[in-house]
Amino acid sequence: MSTLAPLHLLREPWNASEGNQSNTTIGASGGWCQGLDIPNELFLALGLVSLVENLLVVAAILKNRNLHSPTYYFICCLAVSDMLVSISNLAKMLFMLLLEHGVLVMRPSIVRYMDSVTDMLICSSVVSSLSFLGVIAIDHYITIFYALRYHSIMTLQRAVVTMASIWLVSTVSSTVLITYYRSNTILLCLIGFFLFMLVLMLVLYIHMFALARHHLHSICSQQKPPTAHRGGSLKGAVTLTILLGVFFICWGPFFFHLILIVTCPTNPFCTCFFSYFNLFLVLIICNSLIDPLIYAFRSQELRRTLREVVTCSW
Repeated sequence: MSTLAPLHLLREPWNASEGNQSNTTIGASGGWCQGLDIPNELFLALGLVSLVENLLVVAAILKNRNLHSPTYYFICCLAVSDMLVSISNLAKMLFMLLLEHGVLVMRPSIVRYMDSVTDMLICSSVVSSLSFLGVIAIDHYITIFYALRYHSIMTLQRAVVTMASIWLVSTVSSTVLITYYRSNTILLCLIGFFLFMLVLMLVLYIHMFALARHHLHSICSQQKPPTAHRGGSLKGAVTLTILLGVFFICWGPFFFHLILIVTCPTNPFCTCFFSYFNLFLVLIICNSLIDPLIYAFRSQELRRTLREVVTCSW
């Protein structure tokens, strides 16, 4: 599976000598350090399901004019980013499988070029996905704390500028990453970007939940019994846990992998962790499956439109 995995440039540490790498690999090659053999079919299946799911989200938002608002535009862009993850992964898989079975015959230089192009698309989609997750959190925050001024703050023009800026920055940053992937500075910037998004979402969603909890306490102090309101508070806590938990579980291992590449490329524990790189990629693809369930399908209007799209009721 090593030749088929996307982002293979980040699979192994480069900032260690070959002798040290081979020694640590031998020393850490027992038992669970052998890594996880993930079949190509699983990558293909997850990619196809994610592609179809996010394509339906995009189609539903484009179809229903009631969903033509900044909030749903951001969700649509997140779905497009997740689609690019799936498309890039599927294209790379099929391309490498055709090469391995002799169906395609290309010069090594062309193969490396195609490999870099698909890796760039994957990196761009990763950066844009993280960015739009942060933008959606900010949009939710404005909706709650500045509800009366939302339409003056989040205008359509500002939303378009935000989306265009994210796509531009994602494209440029992915090009730089693939070109200078051996630089620790580039990896540290990517790691810092992930930590920034994690802290941003954590602060915003916890603040939103605290406000909702305060409102519930105010209502409970005036109404008896407060059981239903406690249920609402519990539901909000569960939603918050799901949002942050899915984000951390799906993205955390991959970025922890990058941290270990920078900090301890020859340590036996780190070498063991590197061997599970394919599992971290599966988690990223799974995130593109889960995002629509969290951000899109919770909308009753979007679900109704989705049913119309599926049944071709145009």
